[in-house]
Amino acid sequence: MSDRYDFVIVGGGSAGCTLAGRLTENPNVSVCLLEAGGPDTSPLVHAPMGVAAMLPTKINNWAFETVPQPGLNGRKGYQPRGKTLGGSSSTNAMLYVRGAHYDYDQWAALGNNGWRYDDVLPYFKKSENNERLTDEFHGTEGPLHVSDATDASPLNDLFLQACQANGIPHSSDYNGAEQEGCFMYQRTIKDGERWSAAKAYLTPNLSRPNLTVITHALTEKVIIDNGRAVGVRYSIKGQGYEVFADKEVLLSAGAFGSPQIMMLSGLGPKEHLQSHQIDVIQDMPGVGQNLQDHIDYVQTFKVEASEDTFGLSLTGSVHLVKEILKWKKSRTGKVTTSVAESGAFYKTNDDVPAADVQLIWVPGIVDNHARTINLGHGHSCHITLLRPESRGEVKLKSANPSDSLAIDPNFFDDPRDMEVLIDGAQRMQQILESEPLSAINKKMLYPVGLGDRKTMEDEIRNRADTQYHPVGTCKMGTQDDEMAVVDEQLKVYGVEGLRVVDASIMPNLISGNTNAPTIMIGEKAADMIKNDYQF
Repeated sequence: MSDRYDFVIVGGGSAGCTLAGRLTENPNVSVCLLEAGGPDTSPLVHAPMGVAAMLPTKINNWAFETVPQPGLNGRKGYQPRGKTLGGSSSTNAMLYVRGAHYDYDQWAALGNNGWRYDDVLPYFKKSENNERLTDEFHGTEGPLHVSDATDASPLNDLFLQACQANGIPHSSDYNGAEQEGCFMYQRTIKDGERWSAAKAYLTPNLSRPNLTVITHALTEKVIIDNGRAVGVRYSIKGQGYEVFADKEVLLSAGAFGSPQIMMLSGLGPKEHLQSHQIDVIQDMPGVGQNLQDHIDYVQTFKVEASEDTFGLSLTGSVHLVKEILKWKKSRTGKVTTSVAESGAFYKTNDDVPAADVQLIWVPGIVDNHARTINLGHGHSCHITLLRPESRGEVKLKSANPSDSLAIDPNFFDDPRDMEVLIDGAQRMQQILESEPLSAINKKMLYPVGLGDRKTMEDEIRNRADTQYHPVGTCKMGTQDDEMAVVDEQLKVYGVEGLRVVDASIMPNLISGNTNAPTIMIGEKAADMIKNDYQF
């Protein structure tokens, strides 16, 4: 195995797999991909419903937690992140969501040229292989397979009817011209299996002689020589190694991993690094700052045991065993569900520029990230605050790369976030208690009186948590923004040969799930790199 490559990519998640697949299309370009987790061989990765087993456990999951959150009554939040090839695209609920046109136009308005919606749309299309949608908004020849729901619960129809009865029109394409509406989610699933970024960009290309993938490799630092990133130091089971990049080091370790590695490498807020006895190579106050995440509140209604819902009961257990055997045999049946099946985007008031809340309906009981077990059956709905005003940070706890991080999303630090979420959640509850859904409801798991803002706020502070979309900690911005870490080409300010390519570069959180946008960032960065080096 060589220790020299043209490019070294740190992180085999959504962006890292995309970069590795695209850069090695040229046989003369060599790439080494380092991933801290293992290979994506677990059946729980490939069975779409496996998300229900990985999310609440440490299976393929870093399972981070936050520092105590004052806005959540002092609770520590949970932060699951994928720890395997494919990253969180191998452990998520597979929803294919791009966000609003407005989001990317705002990125460009902040001075990030080339990031308007019209600029990034070609990269969404380049990545996409959509089985149904073939218009000007969608691609049909990309490596990322996007499909409609199969074997979804018939109760989705009741949810969608209730949405429409409460003024939310049906949408046939929430990723097209208009985001608002209610719909069945499209998913990154193909032939009954999860279609992660690894399955799309990495697995088909592992035989390329110019691609080296090293798993279980914990990156310790970027090696910087005279202001240039020249390689990476990593360890496997405590044994140290070094690998060198003749062209660039590409950090794709995510909103937590990328700032952590930068700080361990001496790039970050000077006083914070000095407090951990890390030699400061460059004082960069924005590294680890600007953390944004989607805060999410769930309401659940108990129903009679039924094969139309997932639940802990004799009926449910027998049915699930049958469905697992069916999936093993034919890759069909309810195991092909993303669990999160239908949803909606809507505005809490007419003055906002785009939908500011998102609904995700689930045919089962969702409680504390599936870590709290409830007997019986039910249906649940998430409501997610899409564009939070609150900003948090990620800091080191020590100079040891194996140590956990101090993750502080700072939920509800800005009081506007709570008001918007309550406004949106009241409409959600109205939907869930409307016909025809009301006909199947037995009781609410955590009761809130319709219109009772005070009790709803209490419930939100007691139970709300992340929707798993941390971004922003290596902010893209102009050089006069002291919080900016990378420029519009994703190059790190003041360090040659180093880029950050993942969700951490987002200046503002997009209005929806972050997997598809992160893959888009990987696609766009790959083209930038190819253009810089003319290959």
